[in-house]
Amino acid sequence: MLQPAVRLVWLSQVPYAELLALQQRWLRRLQAEPGTEAGALLLCEPAGPVYTTGLRGGLTSEETARLRALGAEVLPLGRGGLATFHGPGQLLCHPVLDLRPLGLRLRTHVAALEACAVRLCELQGLPGASARPPPYTGVWFGERKICAIGVRCGRHVTSHGLALNCSTDLTWFEHIVPCGLVGTGVTSLSEELQRHVTVDEVIPRFLEAFKETYKCTLTSEDSSS
Repeated sequence: MLQPAVRLVWLSQVPYAELLALQQRWLRRLQAEPGTEAGALLLCEPAGPVYTTGLRGGLTSEETARLRALGAEVLPLGRGGLATFHGPGQLLCHPVLDLRPLGLRLRTHVAALEACAVRLCELQGLPGASARPPPYTGVWFGERKICAIGVRCGRHVTSHGLALNCSTDLTWFEHIVPCGLVGTGVTSLSEELQRHVTVDEVIPRFLEAFKETYKCTLTSEDSSS
């Protein structure tokens, strides 16, 4: 059986707003012609520090002002979840997908994203990563989260996705309660492997995990499309 083809768009290190703009273009494209293509896998490394909040909020106006005073952007988004951080050394993956050609529902899409991150950790030599039951979305090493997940789905088309810490400066997380989960910590591939792990290093293994999990092929497309 022919596997669905997903367009791969690697933006390299760019401002977070550039990823959001491309995501919106792909959303319009898929919603204009529903069911005609599987969609796109948008990948980037954020060029600067950004805090984002989800549909349930997560930051007061005073907290927002304090974070901006640190030199970070603060952006409200239409995804699930609460506040989290994005910055250099982090792999951002936004699959803008029509779930119907892939035979997925929203719940199985979220589980597939978690499975991709777990598989990537295994391929990097870290077999201890796992997803946890609600309310603990994402992928964890014990009580330390290595990958945050927050998605949105409308008319069967998904947006947003996952953020995996490769060599992220974890001190940025100290200024918030990540994802609203008190008493938990964050970690990165570099922290767990005790060596510097770049986003560029993990991209090939992440793509391998994505193709395995979503049972699709990936075709390259210029980021301007």
